[in-house]
Amino acid sequence: MSTADRWLLPFAVLTELMAIGFSNTQLSAIAGVLFIFCFLWAGGRLQTYSRILLLVSLAVTAWFSVRGQLGMDRLIKASADAAFYAAFLGSLGMMQCLVRRFEVLRRIHDILLGGRAIWLYPKYALVSCGVASVLSFGMMNLLCGSLSETLRERGITGESRLQWLRSVLISALRGFALVPLVAPTSVAVAILTRELPQLSWSMLLPYGVAASVVLIAVGWLLEQRRFRQVSSERVDLEQWPPGTLRLLGLVLIVFIMMAAIVVLTDFKVSVAAMMAVPSVTLLYMAWQERSLGVVLKESVTQVSAMNNEMAIFAASAILGVSISSVIPEDALSGLVTSAGGMWLLAVAGLLILPLLSTIGIIPITVLSVLAGLLPQLIAEGMDPILISVALVIGFSLAMMLSPFGPSVMLLSRFGQVPRWVVAFRWNGVFVLIAVPLLLALLALEIVILPTIR
Repeated sequence: MSTADRWLLPFAVLTELMAIGFSNTQLSAIAGVLFIFCFLWAGGRLQTYSRILLLVSLAVTAWFSVRGQLGMDRLIKASADAAFYAAFLGSLGMMQCLVRRFEVLRRIHDILLGGRAIWLYPKYALVSCGVASVLSFGMMNLLCGSLSETLRERGITGESRLQWLRSVLISALRGFALVPLVAPTSVAVAILTRELPQLSWSMLLPYGVAASVVLIAVGWLLEQRRFRQVSSERVDLEQWPPGTLRLLGLVLIVFIMMAAIVVLTDFKVSVAAMMAVPSVTLLYMAWQERSLGVVLKESVTQVSAMNNEMAIFAASAILGVSISSVIPEDALSGLVTSAGGMWLLAVAGLLILPLLSTIGIIPITVLSVLAGLLPQLIAEGMDPILISVALVIGFSLAMMLSPFGPSVMLLSRFGQVPRWVVAFRWNGVFVLIAVPLLLALLALEIVILPTIR
């Protein structure tokens, strides 16, 4: 990667953050063009899936534009949305720079495997969700990478190694999948609240927590026996690793800054995260390194390393705007005239995400398209909370079932296990049990929602 490549992508992220700060749509569209240029310039250095999705999204957009089905306003929105979602991932990914500076994160498995075996699964799932709400995909890098090193250092092989991988990494993956349900930093929440200004993260939270409880309970039932064996092979820690309190303090500062931004401005929580995470990270790095050059070099390297994931996010946004723009305005009319119709529509939204993810259409692409249809549904009378909850639940399930998704691919690469095994064999029974319970939860929410208006 040339010097120009390494610096242009972070510059595009910075441009988008400035555009958000000044609420300037035109500058955001320019940032989107910069992102697209970066990804096209990268060419063969992008992974095959990222490259194909980007080219398909640009080809579809160009086709609709040439046919006169996409006006300039929609093209500007597509570019601005691409910039927003790419910058969302790039800015949150900066937190990964802190991971390298704290021993407690490198010893995280020995810490989490302590205590009574019966509590290990919910502990892993909740901690994974908490870490992922700040580190995003960096959490999977952290837990998968540190586990691989732990197993290699201790000579754990064969069936025992497989038990470690299945118990620890699958609980981490499921914890990561809880992020869309409960975390303000989730890209799913960012997409939905961007398309529906009347929606907020706090409105979705109670229902996301209820769905999370269902998912944790099902996983707890299935995995606790395997965790008992894994726990017996851990190394006891005599004390907490150095830097634990400092790390907790930094995370607390991030969330305090996010809260302050939300209270003092009109920004959503997802935008506040985009501002707070890189700010705290850069300030801490500058304080520790005492060298602006070192900080800039590491920051640029970190953002540039995420070009594949950022390309997927940007391409999905472009495709979502383009496809939703050409769907007739009355295509969904009459579907939300009754509670039963709304429930069936919510069920369809929940199921379509994991089903399409199994054939390689990742959830962010599907959600980007569906989110573009939401304003029309809301205008027809659909409850924004019900359909949004259904979509974030579907997004969560799709993160576990997509063999082409970044999280499953990371787990497969670090664990040296086929991604089909991770997605279907390890998660198949879990999803088959969880889906009927989640559909029942949606039916209950239809009854509850009118009573709390």
